[in-house]
Amino acid sequence: MADIKAPFVGTRLRRLRRTPAIRALTRENRLSVEDLIWPVFVREGEGIREPISSMPGVYRLSLDMLENAAREAGALGIPAICIFPYTDQSMKNETCEIAWDPDNIGNRAIRAVKAAAPDIAVMTDIALDPYNANGHDGIVRDGIILNDESVEALVKMALVQAESGADILGPSDMMDGRIGAMRQALEQAGHKDVAILSYAAKYASAFYGPFRDAVGASGALKGDKKTYQIDPANRAEGLACVARDLDEGADMVMVKPGLPYLDMVRDVKDQFAVPTFAYQVSGEYAMIEAAAANGWIDGEKVMLESMMAFRRAGCDGVLTYFAPRVATILNG
Repeated sequence: MADIKAPFVGTRLRRLRRTPAIRALTRENRLSVEDLIWPVFVREGEGIREPISSMPGVYRLSLDMLENAAREAGALGIPAICIFPYTDQSMKNETCEIAWDPDNIGNRAIRAVKAAAPDIAVMTDIALDPYNANGHDGIVRDGIILNDESVEALVKMALVQAESGADILGPSDMMDGRIGAMRQALEQAGHKDVAILSYAAKYASAFYGPFRDAVGASGALKGDKKTYQIDPANRAEGLACVARDLDEGADMVMVKPGLPYLDMVRDVKDQFAVPTFAYQVSGEYAMIEAAAANGWIDGEKVMLESMMAFRRAGCDGVLTYFAPRVATILNG
């Protein structure tokens, strides 16, 4: 950064903060509806809009309610929805075959959104935890999360999601080699235009708790995910994971969680100059909502400030449960 040449009083930095009009002219970053991806939870049933207790204002939606949400997103100008399935415990097992069933709730949700709002980009989640009796993102045997066997299963998920009409695949599993395997399989199957937004720097975070409630994985999880998600203390490792996924064919990359990892966002954007996203995860959302409900903060202002923090750090877009509320405010 260049040195400021003129000393005080030649330089008064407050001159450019004096009025709303001057502040608007000199604002460095802007927030747009087009920066938003809306994560939604889907479940079996009809006419269901089921509250998630640890995420106030967020619901599990049956497919008919999801169609309404997709139309709402389209009307607000939100460009993308990301689908996360809730699977009843009785349908889960250790081999996870339902994960690549074309008629599972997630794949039916892709088709429902594309039918209801064809212009909305549909993003998916690729990980086994919603379908796994052990609650893990990969296949578990004798307490070990198996990498290569998990990648084979995840590739099957990717192909079925692409065939169901997904525009963007979001591998969130953090298995080694999964991006390259998916890209090769997609090309061979004729899905050359399906994009991969890799959860490239996904950390073993305590901020995910409410999400696991939302997809029904909390009670199932045995142990933790530290053997495949990144140690929160590690910066260079996160960047190495991003480099690997880009080398294997990821089109876009994500840092997860969001606000506690803005240093990673900045590093990724500066070093790789690729489309870079962050996920404002369930714990971040829940903390803002809880503090606002208690009157400790102005929830709307903090929500918007958090969005601007992502943009300032270098994000091209953000996955956030606040998406409809942010879009409504930005649309005036």
